[in-house]
Amino acid sequence: MEEGCSRIRRRVSVCKRNRPSLASTSAIPSAAQLQSRDEQEEEEEMVTRSRRRKTVGVQPVEHNDSEEDMFGDYDSFTENSFLAQVDDLEQKYIQLSEQRKHATDFATEDFCSESIKNKLSVTTVSNFTEYKSDEHTENQTEHEDVPVEPGTDVLYDLPSSQVLYFENLQNSSNDLGDQLTEKGDGSSSFPKTVNEELSHNCIKQQEQNDGSSSKVRSNSDTSRRKSIKDHLKSTMTGNAKAQTPIFSRSKQLKETLLSEEINVAKKTIESSSDDLGPFYSLPSKVRDLYVQFKGIEKLYEWQHTCLTLSSVQERKNLIYSLPTSGGKTLVAEILMLQELLCRRKDVLMILPYVAIVQEKISGLSSFAIELGFFVEEYAGSKGRFPPIKRREKKSLYIATIEKGHSLVNSLIETGRIDGLGLVVVDELHMIGEGSRGAILEMTLAKILYTSKTTQIIGMSATLNNVEDLQQFLQAEYYTSQFRPVELKEYLKINDTIYEVDSKADSGMTFSRLLNYKYSDTLKKMDPDHLVALVTEVIPNYSCLVFCPSKKNCENVAEMICKFLSKEYLKQREKEKCELIKNLRNMSSGNLCPVLKRTIPFGVAYHHSGLTNDERRLLEEAYSTGTLCLFTCTSTLAAGVNLPARRVILRAPYVAKEFLKRNQYKQMIGRAGRAGIDTIGESILILQEKDKQQVLELISRPLENCYSCLVQEFTKGIQTLFLSLIGLKIATNLDDIYHFMNGTFFAVQQKTLLKEKSLWEITVESLGYLTEKGLLQKYTVLSEEELQYNFRITKLGRASFKGTIDLAYCDILYRDLKKGLEGLVLESLLHLIYLTTPYDLVSQCDPDWMIYFRQFSQLSPAEQNVAALLGVSESFIGKKASGQAIRKELEEFWVYRALLVELTKKLTYCVKAELIPLMEVTGVLEGRAKQLYNAGYKSLMHLANANPEVLIRTIDHLSRRQAKQIVSSAKMLLHEKAEALQEEVEELLRLPSDLPDVEASSSEKA
Repeated sequence: MEEGCSRIRRRVSVCKRNRPSLASTSAIPSAAQLQSRDEQEEEEEMVTRSRRRKTVGVQPVEHNDSEEDMFGDYDSFTENSFLAQVDDLEQKYIQLSEQRKHATDFATEDFCSESIKNKLSVTTVSNFTEYKSDEHTENQTEHEDVPVEPGTDVLYDLPSSQVLYFENLQNSSNDLGDQLTEKGDGSSSFPKTVNEELSHNCIKQQEQNDGSSSKVRSNSDTSRRKSIKDHLKSTMTGNAKAQTPIFSRSKQLKETLLSEEINVAKKTIESSSDDLGPFYSLPSKVRDLYVQFKGIEKLYEWQHTCLTLSSVQERKNLIYSLPTSGGKTLVAEILMLQELLCRRKDVLMILPYVAIVQEKISGLSSFAIELGFFVEEYAGSKGRFPPIKRREKKSLYIATIEKGHSLVNSLIETGRIDGLGLVVVDELHMIGEGSRGAILEMTLAKILYTSKTTQIIGMSATLNNVEDLQQFLQAEYYTSQFRPVELKEYLKINDTIYEVDSKADSGMTFSRLLNYKYSDTLKKMDPDHLVALVTEVIPNYSCLVFCPSKKNCENVAEMICKFLSKEYLKQREKEKCELIKNLRNMSSGNLCPVLKRTIPFGVAYHHSGLTNDERRLLEEAYSTGTLCLFTCTSTLAAGVNLPARRVILRAPYVAKEFLKRNQYKQMIGRAGRAGIDTIGESILILQEKDKQQVLELISRPLENCYSCLVQEFTKGIQTLFLSLIGLKIATNLDDIYHFMNGTFFAVQQKTLLKEKSLWEITVESLGYLTEKGLLQKYTVLSEEELQYNFRITKLGRASFKGTIDLAYCDILYRDLKKGLEGLVLESLLHLIYLTTPYDLVSQCDPDWMIYFRQFSQLSPAEQNVAALLGVSESFIGKKASGQAIRKELEEFWVYRALLVELTKKLTYCVKAELIPLMEVTGVLEGRAKQLYNAGYKSLMHLANANPEVLIRTIDHLSRRQAKQIVSSAKMLLHEKAEALQEEVEELLRLPSDLPDVEASSSEKA
């Protein structure tokens, strides 16, 4: 073998290693170990010659399944094997051990122990070296370490049998060293380990040349020898059968590079340098992931400008506004990744609707797995309060407005608000929309007041009075009119289509006349020519038709399908059949007759009357092209990202109210899909009588947004004061007033307050809460002045933690107390009654005949529930309701225990075995059944699934959907594993308040 080219041989490396063990090299030599140089050289030459005889002519061992030959010439169990030689040496040593005293030869034992350990290559895996076996090394008497070349993955080439065996021998060697330290007298009663026995065998190897042949042995010696042999044989056999551990060198290098880039990026962000690093202060891997997962190779110019703003670099609060589809979310994602990876802080992203939260969870789960952070969903019934505190990996919380508020409350209560580095708010203009706007304002005001290190980023497509928001958030502002796909706006009056033109005197210019042959029947059914406008686009492109009401959505969908040709039925026929099947399974065999008739044509309606699961299925079908037309209400405009080539507004009304500029912009913003379409079109259909109002609509500026904190009295300012005192943010009148001066409402108080001042409203609200028994008022003498302080009651704490409308909290309390007197558990009816929100009463308009028939079909136990609640056949019109209870009121512990199972059933409405699969984002009931029947019965199955196998196994599953399901399952599994690991560490951690035993004993003395 040529010099410098030899490598560690597979299978035979046990016999080639010639390095001292850790125990022997670290031992301090004694006087007995210092022998004459002649004796040492003679012994070393004997060992070297013996080793050389065995290594000459060794050939690579072929794979053999036979247990007898799996170790080749050296490791087999034949008479000429290595173990056989060990056996001979051991027998000869036993003869010598009866003639010589152990104490006088201790130094020789140590030396031979070192030699045999070198022969067995007892060394740590990390210190394996290349061995050169040319002619020069045959004459070599000293042992040298040959380091592994950089970049060589030694572990990858090494057999698992040797890796595992070396580790075991190293452990036994270390144990031997510890025992020798404790019992250094070398007495004969010392239990001999494998290494020590082998070291004595080396002595007998030398004595064999002198002719000693005594074979006297005791029964104990014989059994000990056999046990050693059996131990070695079983260990080597087991290790040989073990699978080879795979250590990917390329993966290790990538992880190392990523770690280095994150450290560099972290230092860059902390410094004032203009060097942004590989990708906006992020590792280059982030850029690669955007190309891989989203196909984004280059940022738009405005995105680069926004990310390089000095205010962004200095971590100032920022508001930015661009038209819909301009790419606002990507900027926010990059800023969130900077916070998670470089600054090592948690991030909260607040989105307006559950559907958008789930869409964002699916999109970011893949990034989280690759970059090492967690994505946690806080929407609907999901979310943990307070969130799990991570030691290493950070969390991205994606929440709805309501859940985001509860999350911030829990972080403030536990003193962890400073760990929240960034808060991103999408659709910031919603701060002016009723009770949800009030909750969003409360959330942001609390963050501004309690944490000076948390950055706030707000974005929207429809902002006007930005100055007020800037003052409230203490933020910089950036705006651009960029849109990746050109949007053309049209107005349709009768048969004529006009293009919106701000330069024209009338605000519009003539574009074209509709050229579509209408029959008399079609003219009566479709006076607005919707069929003509739609068929210009579908089925090759997608289309959205916005309708004023839910009923109108269904009627328009049916009407369009009546006049579509049969050719539309052939488009994606299999996918449509599968969609209908899944919808039917989801509804226990029942399917809306309108959808049953329209889906075969690729048409469906989309409004709030659909269940969440039905809506998600239809949105998924639209995104993949199975459906090409949606008739929808205005709620879709602010919902999930469902762009279209053409957007048609059926009328300039939302319900009975005339369209607002903000709503109009949101709707037409759905036209034009970046990367797919080169142009987007919007067509607003109007009657001659509405022409003037529409012209004003398209020309006037966007509406201002105003604070709803005081307008929503019980859900706004009163709830705010209750939480401020409950969280101990502010507990006296002065502090509460000071907090109020930092709200969005305070910025606009001159506009909003006409009769009362902010101070008067504050005092009045606190008085109302005290009267209702939610707060207690007491006085404190401070600096010779009386100060009014407040503390929260148990009922008040339960109300604000349960996010209960304060208008109903006392009624709810009475209902729950009454329920405890005779809670019926034979069915879930009583619990469902207690958990029904009170504000649903105003939304319910039941058909009382149907109500009466259903009441008559109740079981005796359920009728007993009705009687307890005061509902009888004579007074069937009375409708009662209740709301969920929080655990803060201990007297209602029974509800807490019962509602856990009810919550799961109401959340998923599926069989128990499907619930683990339903937790995965993107998996609905129909898909869960498919996965379960295919053998994917748990979260672990999905997390370890191959997307390509899923595509082949599950019908009508796209590659994008498969990857999202696997990524989401992996994320959930990682979260659960991390939580369990931290729980274990918490249990094993030494308590900080553990009494000091020594101190207590000294005190007693």
